[in-house]
Amino acid sequence: MNTDNKITPTRRTIMTAATAAAATALLKNTPAARAADDQGPAATKGNINHSVCLWCYKNMKSSDMAPHAQRLGLKAIDLLTPEQFSPLKEHGLICSMTSGVNGGITSGFNRKENHEKIVDSLKKLCDANAENGYPNVICFSGNRNGMDDHEGMINCAEGIKQVIGYFEQKKVTLQMELLNSKVNHKDYMCDRSPWGIELVKMVGSERFILLYDIYHMQIDEGDVIATIQKNHQYFGHYHTGGVPGRHEIDDTQELNYPAIMRAIVKTGFKGYVAQEFIPARPDMIASLAQAVKICDV
Repeated sequence: MNTDNKITPTRRTIMTAATAAAATALLKNTPAARAADDQGPAATKGNINHSVCLWCYKNMKSSDMAPHAQRLGLKAIDLLTPEQFSPLKEHGLICSMTSGVNGGITSGFNRKENHEKIVDSLKKLCDANAENGYPNVICFSGNRNGMDDHEGMINCAEGIKQVIGYFEQKKVTLQMELLNSKVNHKDYMCDRSPWGIELVKMVGSERFILLYDIYHMQIDEGDVIATIQKNHQYFGHYHTGGVPGRHEIDDTQELNYPAIMRAIVKTGFKGYVAQEFIPARPDMIASLAQAVKICDV
């Protein structure tokens, strides 16, 4: 009895220690933990041009993000205005998608009364891009507000044609973003890829194309990989985000980002993939590193 009493606690201690060690090893082996521990580049394979949307990182300026982006191996920061460009060059970065169009998301090209102000603002953004050698400027359809989708498409095409020649001359690409109207941007008109693709065809310029936001299109239409495979020629830029919730793109959400990235690479895409999720974890840069590693196929 005395021998058994001595052996049993020892076995329990060993089992408890082994369990704890296994749990610790498992935690250390999660993508987030590996990303946080690794101070080197997260992007190493060279098949994806990685970028990150600054707005998702609260209280961070472009000067704050630039050193992190450089260390992680990113090529760019996304959705900056020209006033935010200055820290990029010293860190070997570019702005992969310039923002700042007049009217923003809700007051866009689908209403003729907006055209003049939008065109003027887009020319200024185009000039800033051309001066710095940056590739893309973002624009929006605007909300429906009772307007028929076909009428809105015609109006968008008319407005874009007023400025697209300028973009062609400057060798800058104008991209309209596809956004969901189910959760985040109620009533937004360019909320389905078929509508956007028809608009691209209507405009008929190689300098006008679509920003395909994977998060948004998963919500409004699904079939992400099949859509990319069939229509990649109309997509000039990609954004990410976890569904549901728009947080980290790991296995806490429903999309298989490695498979999506492999599909994008297979199309021969040479543009940029920008992380546009809102980090839910305290260490936002570790979450960014994890996302880049997930997408670095």
